[in-house]
Amino acid sequence: MKILNKIKNWLYALEIVITVIIVVLIFFIAPSSNLWIRRKWTKMQRFLIGYKIDVIGSPDPRANMIIANHQSMLDIMALEDIHPANICWIAKKEIEDLPFFGNVIRIPKMISIDRKDPRSLPKIVKLVKERVSQGRVIAIFPEGTRGNGDKILKFKSGANIIANKLNLVVQPVLIIGSRKILDSKSISINPGTLKVIYMDIVDTSNENWLDDTRAKMQELLEANLTNIG
Repeated sequence: MKILNKIKNWLYALEIVITVIIVVLIFFIAPSSNLWIRRKWTKMQRFLIGYKIDVIGSPDPRANMIIANHQSMLDIMALEDIHPANICWIAKKEIEDLPFFGNVIRIPKMISIDRKDPRSLPKIVKLVKERVSQGRVIAIFPEGTRGNGDKILKFKSGANIIANKLNLVVQPVLIIGSRKILDSKSISINPGTLKVIYMDIVDTSNENWLDDTRAKMQELLEANLTNIG
């Protein structure tokens, strides 16, 4: 059984590489259709992995920024699949710097951030303003890295700075169980149900809104993990 699981996981990893190459090539051919292509790809991944998405709440049409907890590559895939708006992800610069594969950031006009260079923030703010003016919704993982799924890590200040400078309307999204379905580090897959909870719009006039939001997300996460158990 372990051998079969390893074969299954490696086949899925190979599928990811091959289909992302195909996606990037299609991006080059039809860059204006990148949103349609992204959604078709994520729906295909949902079918191949065999997972379901349980959505609680709904995207607020006023929100032009969503902040979410991060455990797995599946977080991105799921939100690309179900969120109605054209998401603009704020991603690590290391992804954009990848030869060829970096086009998954460049062609759809996502925003890359160099976490080692605090001087890049004014450029990020300018790009966010531009994307929002084009009707896109900014998506960011304020933890800055992947967590283990049962605790939300301390939020970095970038989301706070960007939202406050541009008066963005922020909606938190809590994602539960993504790492159990797709562990990005070991590339192991297991069918299951992913829970996505759209929370209420945040009052960003409160100077502690980011920390308060993290606390609310942690409380909601714990309640849901207890219910599962």
